Amino acid sequence: MIKPWKLSAFVVAGFVATTLSISDVSAEEDAEETEQDVEETEEESEEADEETEEENEARLFAIPDAEEDLLTLPRLIPDRFTYDSGVDIEYPEDGVRGIFSTAHSAGGQKFTELVDFVDQTDLNAMVIDVKDDDGFITFETESEDERVQENSRDVITDVEGMMDTLEESQIYPIARVVVFKDTILGKQEPELSFTEGGNVWTNPGGSAFVNPFSEEVWEYNVEVARQAAEAGFKEIQFDYVRFPEGFGSRDDALNYTEGNYADSDMDRYEKRIAAVTDFVEYAREELREYGVKVSVDIFGVAAMYDEPNIGQSFAAISENVDVISSMPYPSHWGEGSLPGIRYPDLEPYNVMDYYSQVENEVLEELDNPPVSRPWLQDFTASYLPDGQWTSYDAPEIEAQIQALYDNNIYEFLLWNAGNNYTPGVDYKLGLDIDIAGAELMEDDEEMPEEGSEEESDEESDEEDSEDE
Repeated sequence: MIKPWKLSAFVVAGFVATTLSISDVSAEEDAEETEQDVEETEEESEEADEETEEENEARLFAIPDAEEDLLTLPRLIPDRFTYDSGVDIEYPEDGVRGIFSTAHSAGGQKFTELVDFVDQTDLNAMVIDVKDDDGFITFETESEDERVQENSRDVITDVEGMMDTLEESQIYPIARVVVFKDTILGKQEPELSFTEGGNVWTNPGGSAFVNPFSEEVWEYNVEVARQAAEAGFKEIQFDYVRFPEGFGSRDDALNYTEGNYADSDMDRYEKRIAAVTDFVEYAREELREYGVKVSVDIFGVAAMYDEPNIGQSFAAISENVDVISSMPYPSHWGEGSLPGIRYPDLEPYNVMDYYSQVENEVLEELDNPPVSRPWLQDFTASYLPDGQWTSYDAPEIEAQIQALYDNNIYEFLLWNAGNNYTPGVDYKLGLDIDIAGAELMEDDEEMPEEGSEEESDEESDEEDSEDE
């Protein structure tokens, strides 16, 4: 196509040549022809502009060709193509700073207390259990899925009213969906779980897991997420996106299927990482039509090296989510597992500072890194040996936040299993503060060797059950 400015030059040149060679053309005819030429030029220019707009829109919203990667997503999804729940809550402009709420808290009298707490501080978000650690779905949905119907409980009795309250305060709602830790579904349908001696295998805490290789399990959890999106949640946070703890040492003794991965040339560790990552990729694609963000909770140690036994690759998962929420709680690192830090729980700033640097290095290698939004410890790990733990009050919470800010991480979530959060914390840290434990940090230490972290699900489970 001739560009508009080139077309104008050709028209003018033709007009001059005609004037010189044909002397009997009148001035009036010249004017008419010139006006006509200008109009044609303007029309061509407008058509070119319209075509450029159409090309740009097509590029932004294009669906990949069949020969291209079918999972390649358009850069933008028009709002008119996404589900409208009717709940109008915007993503916080200065980043998410949130707390966790069980379904019992969200559906009971404590909800008012939590909303007031957020309203009276610089917090702005709430993570709410939609599918809990046992596998129960915490409110009655309109899903036609029989599993969803069977496993739903009316814990949050008035979801619409809850959303109205969150909307009024502009508290950003995040739905926590516990995925592969699912005692309810595992015992209902053992073929979707791991069995040993004819019985569903459970971990030391008595919890069963369902099989990450099972695409039936994928679809079930995504259907739960759809229901959360329809209820008005603006983000779906998948937790326990992994195989059971210690799976690598017992997989030969357990009976389970590898599904579509059985005939793969990958080794068993690669298969696990592929299954977990593929689930996240699948879930994000399935939820795009709802316009919700997708986030995943992940062990902090996974940022240092892949965890093939449980199928977690920090980089691979991060490439398929909008937000990555690591769990580098100081209490969950073992003695001496981090350089220069003997008892991590005593040094909240140093733990979070070191971890943040490691995570940033991983995310900087990605083409489209997600938002980093770590979980912070707002509980006291008194289950640790004497001398290795400290009470977590405002200084310890602020120390973790300061470490994030010092590493250009400006979003975070606070974990307390009983939803009892520390009062008097400065979440924005507008003024300098004394950083708890920072003076203990030693300089110029090496990164720990693989396997040095003692982060355990037993400790995590103990904190999860605390105060519940």
